[in-house]
Amino acid sequence: MIKKLKWKFVAVNMILVSSVLLIVFSILLYTNYARAQKESEEVMRNTLMRDFSMEPPKFAIGSKEHHNSISEIQLLPVFSVRVDDDWNVLSVWSDNVAITDEVLDDALTRVSQEEEEIGTLSELNLRYLIQPSVVGYRIAFVDISAEAEAFRTLIITCLLVALIGLAAFFFISLFLAELSLKPVRLAWERQRQFVADASHELKTPITVILANTGILSAHKEDTIGEQQKWVNYISAEAERMKGLVEDLLFLAKSDAAESPILKTSINFSDLVWSCLLPFESVAFEQGVTLNSEIAPDLFFTGNEGQLKQLVIILLDNACKYAGRKGSVTLILERSQDKIRLSVNNTGEVIPSEHLQSVFERFYRVDKARARSEGGYGLGLAIAEQIVSNHKGRITADSSVKLGTTFTVYL
Repeated sequence: MIKKLKWKFVAVNMILVSSVLLIVFSILLYTNYARAQKESEEVMRNTLMRDFSMEPPKFAIGSKEHHNSISEIQLLPVFSVRVDDDWNVLSVWSDNVAITDEVLDDALTRVSQEEEEIGTLSELNLRYLIQPSVVGYRIAFVDISAEAEAFRTLIITCLLVALIGLAAFFFISLFLAELSLKPVRLAWERQRQFVADASHELKTPITVILANTGILSAHKEDTIGEQQKWVNYISAEAERMKGLVEDLLFLAKSDAAESPILKTSINFSDLVWSCLLPFESVAFEQGVTLNSEIAPDLFFTGNEGQLKQLVIILLDNACKYAGRKGSVTLILERSQDKIRLSVNNTGEVIPSEHLQSVFERFYRVDKARARSEGGYGLGLAIAEQIVSNHKGRITADSSVKLGTTFTVYL
């Protein structure tokens, strides 16, 4: 799909650029043709109006007034013919061209068959203008060979420029398409991986539930008390699956921005205390030392439920990976105009190549321990989403000396 989208992007760009070039070059060609035609027509009219007994005007180089009289100067190969009503030649006037009798007769024959008073004789590369006179007609001819050659050269130049421009823009479009679709490709791959991981995580509890219900069905004569172990397994897996579905639903709603976040002014210090106290027993059972430094009366406008979930996720994650006889330290303080919440834990260091990925959905540094720790790899993804919902920032750092620290700025 991404490949098709890339080529559609390139095709649309090429069609757009081709259309623009076609319009621009069409206007250029038309204006040049119209200008050349107007110039030749003006030269023919001036020729018919001239008094050939007088010396023709000359182009004065360096004169400031030559621009005013340039239309009177015949710079194009032009000649005029006077004929009677039967198209017999009476006289020919020409200053700068030599015309043979054969060409003159052919030109007059063709013009006599034309219905328009002005037109072009393509076969002879001549443009003509007929003007009725007292006796017969006066006809001016101008040679358009140079005009036609210049026009052909301009067409070829436009075609070459268009081809080179389209070729260059084709490769530029490919580069831009690849660059523009890189985030889309990454999002698409993450989405596919997300669906695959979600399916896998849902498959495990469903398989366990089906297996246990199968055992219960095979012992119909037993009471619930006798089969309580299998019932407990089913209940535990159902709870796990419920938690997974709720987490997925939260992320899906956040991605779609369907649920407006209700924000109120809360005492963030009291909120963190209320989340920290239940973890004292958890930390004791896991052999983890729990330390805290919470600045009093830090107020923040946000969603209380989501912020509680954020603190619980960070504390739960820290306690899980602090290690036996490890320690967890929570610090809440004011940092300039922001509130800074950091949760540090000892234990195994997160490799630097994994730090950028720990907030991805279903991502686990140690996949072998994931199931035993009871997680799905969604906690930190949800934490990042909550921070994003509150226009904040969350970072992760890990080193052998300082341990692993997740820092939230709100």
